[in-house]
Amino acid sequence: MDRERRRKLLGITIAVLIVVFTFSPQFRSVYNLPPHLRIMVGENHLFQASFPISINVNPDRDGLFKIDGNLITGNKRNIRLVAPAALETVRLGKADLEFKLLGFIPLRKTSINVLPQLKVVPGGHSIGVVLHSQGVLVVGYSPVEGADNKVNIPAKEANIAIGDTILAINGQPVQSDNQVADIINQAGQEVKLLDVLIKRNGQTVHLSVQPILCQETQRYRIGLFVRDSAAGVGTMTFYDPGTGAYGALGHVITDSDTNQPIAVEHGKIVNATISGIQHGRRGQPGEKIGVFLEEENILGNINKNCNFGIFGSLTQPIKNELKEGATIPVASMSQVKLGPAEMLTVVDGQNIERFAVEIQKVALQDTPDTKGMVIKITDKRLLDKTGGIVQGMSGSPIIQDGRLVGAVTHVFVHDPTRGYGCFIDWMLMEAEILPKETKQKAGNKPGFFSSIGLDILNSGGVKIHLN
Repeated sequence: MDRERRRKLLGITIAVLIVVFTFSPQFRSVYNLPPHLRIMVGENHLFQASFPISINVNPDRDGLFKIDGNLITGNKRNIRLVAPAALETVRLGKADLEFKLLGFIPLRKTSINVLPQLKVVPGGHSIGVVLHSQGVLVVGYSPVEGADNKVNIPAKEANIAIGDTILAINGQPVQSDNQVADIINQAGQEVKLLDVLIKRNGQTVHLSVQPILCQETQRYRIGLFVRDSAAGVGTMTFYDPGTGAYGALGHVITDSDTNQPIAVEHGKIVNATISGIQHGRRGQPGEKIGVFLEEENILGNINKNCNFGIFGSLTQPIKNELKEGATIPVASMSQVKLGPAEMLTVVDGQNIERFAVEIQKVALQDTPDTKGMVIKITDKRLLDKTGGIVQGMSGSPIIQDGRLVGAVTHVFVHDPTRGYGCFIDWMLMEAEILPKETKQKAGNKPGFFSSIGLDILNSGGVKIHLN
């Protein structure tokens, strides 16, 4: 009987110790690792874990990296941690790491992809952005008074909705609001139904619309307001001097009326100057007031508008006077740490300046997201000038320890001194400078503890404003 009690007591003790361990900092440091880590050659990564955790290493080649100074080879792939371990990359390749508790209870699986070191020219430049959509975007309804003095909206009655993109009418691709108006008027004169090809939520559909003669304009109309382009001022994040590929803004460009992303047909970036600042305050984000310079002098094209901004190729080199056009290394997200950093941006004319910021939170990510870090403006001069992060500052590069780590993306409406930044990894992938990673393999499970629901990741809701 005493033996049975001792067994039960031992079992309970072990269970309690495991549960207590799940709330320890070293468990959180392992559990919060994403299933995939990108680390560049020469970078280090510190695993904040020690006994009773061990690591099983399965690299695709010997000598891929060192752990605590020991080169990982065929006979050194099962490592019992006695203190926090430093991983130092040596050569290109991939490896799977499995963290275990007491050598046999799986905690987490993480794959590491060792990439070549990259250098790019940091941005900070103010740029004018002119974006022409694929087709035309429906931004509102305009009632039409017909010959019978009745007011109708034929497009709405045909189920064309605000936010739809009109791609073609009667088989003819459309690219401007004037072209749409002319096609509709011509079809009305010929007493034809309109076959309107629209795109909605990624799907295309044909809708039939009957235009009516407007008594006010004496033209045939269907009752729509449409827009074919958008323009504004943003900030360049980086460019690759070898390929000319660039990334800017850090977030998607949306239509101001519908808040829908604009599908790019073509676009351009030009030089811009900042002529004034609308000061930001709690509940009311500020704004850079910019002016396009020499709009005919194109700096580059735009071929992509996505969650991480706009991307394309430069037609001419641009210099960052702070760095005299020199490149700086890029740091992967695993290298970003809490503490001081700097942001490059323009608040007066075309003069790029350095401003002090603090990285207050870092969330390693396995899937692309624009909220990888929380930053706070600490530079008194910038706070006096702008009140914090303002519209037009999105895309401003964030540099830490002399390396490009990310870009400003959003401002907190309730606190304009703070906002989100995205990791530079995701922008480099969108620019096709880094390869996009494949989806996680089905067999790469997070581990035992996730299956029993011990999810200790925090998430907080905060109202934000897109810059």
